[in-house]
Amino acid sequence: MNQNKIDSVKDKYGEVAASGLSSRDSGIKAVAEAFGYTPEELSSIPAEANMGLSCGNPTAFASLKSGEVVVDLGCGGGLDVFLASQKVGPTGKAIGIDMTPRMIELARRNAELSGTGNVEFHQATIDKLPIASGSVDCIISNCVINLAPDKPAVYREMARVLKPGGRLAISDIALKKPLPAELAKNIYAYVGCIAGAIQINEFQDGLQAAGFDAVQVIDSGKDLNAYSKADGQSGCCSPSMVQVSINQKVTQNDKPVAAKVLHRPLSDLLSQYNINEYAASVKVYAIKPEG
Repeated sequence: MNQNKIDSVKDKYGEVAASGLSSRDSGIKAVAEAFGYTPEELSSIPAEANMGLSCGNPTAFASLKSGEVVVDLGCGGGLDVFLASQKVGPTGKAIGIDMTPRMIELARRNAELSGTGNVEFHQATIDKLPIASGSVDCIISNCVINLAPDKPAVYREMARVLKPGGRLAISDIALKKPLPAELAKNIYAYVGCIAGAIQINEFQDGLQAAGFDAVQVIDSGKDLNAYSKADGQSGCCSPSMVQVSINQKVTQNDKPVAAKVLHRPLSDLLSQYNINEYAASVKVYAIKPEG
């Protein structure tokens, strides 16, 4: 089942990467702003780096400093990598990790077109990072860890690559209470950031078990219905995002297809539930001990 989930996520996010969705679409820009990005931030990076997939803005609370090395788990088109690169400056480095080839291709193209020199992107899963142990100052991630089948392995990898005293600043989706069985077992709900999420206390306990200190998993209070601002366009955890058919092939000229094609059975399923009742956008903080 885990491989099926991984393949489904790759396929669906590959389609989104090829869809042409960007901050030039008013709905996509509105989703990003609803989850904490300022218009100035969005205008300072390649428009194609934002595809409405966020559930927060980790760079806003990561306290990044000049010269630091920061890694973004599940970087997509590079939204948070490009923002982080501005904060760490030319003496620092922002590294993006994503398992979807089309996302990495898009991120690298965005870097080349924007002339951003202190970034790099690697295709890999976030439970097996191509990064040296003890080499990273800060790890960020945005609505991605919920998609990982083996979350304890992700936590251990984060602890491995961080320097002593290094930190996490993560935006993600966590559950406030168990999902109804219909949602919990639905593969489309999984690739849409819902069914793979774990409860808030499990998130905290998992990070502590991996050796992190000062762990906090805080409900940001953001309204997950903000995804409706996309007017049927792509957004992680939104019905429209989850409903895009995994088998639907998308090209650069098929933007309306990527944004509008709905999986009707899932639409009917999700319409029965208020997602805010079950799930929350959370801010995750943790520190790797010095000793």
